Amino acid sequence: MAEQLMFYTTAGCHLCEQAEEILRRVAAEQPALRWIPVDISDDPALVDAYGLRIPVIKVADRAQDLGWPFDEATVKAYLSQAQG
Repeated sequence: MAEQLMFYTTAGCHLCEQAEEILRRVAAEQPALRWIPVDISDDPALVDAYGLRIPVIKVADRAQDLGWPFDEATVKAYLSQAQG
């Protein structure tokens, strides 16, 4: 995967912990998968954009993101759309 995957999260978010575990399982099958955790609480604009939707993953430089709830199949589909 050439694109950067942003993982919008915040401390103490149990759904974010579940989402990160899903990302780990997907990465076990796609070793090139890397993500950058972004704590939305550090930026009011990110709180406005994602505060009610976290966890959210987004391929950098792509308009579409993937908000919770998602599972491994949904993440894989999102990533393959990003590559295509």
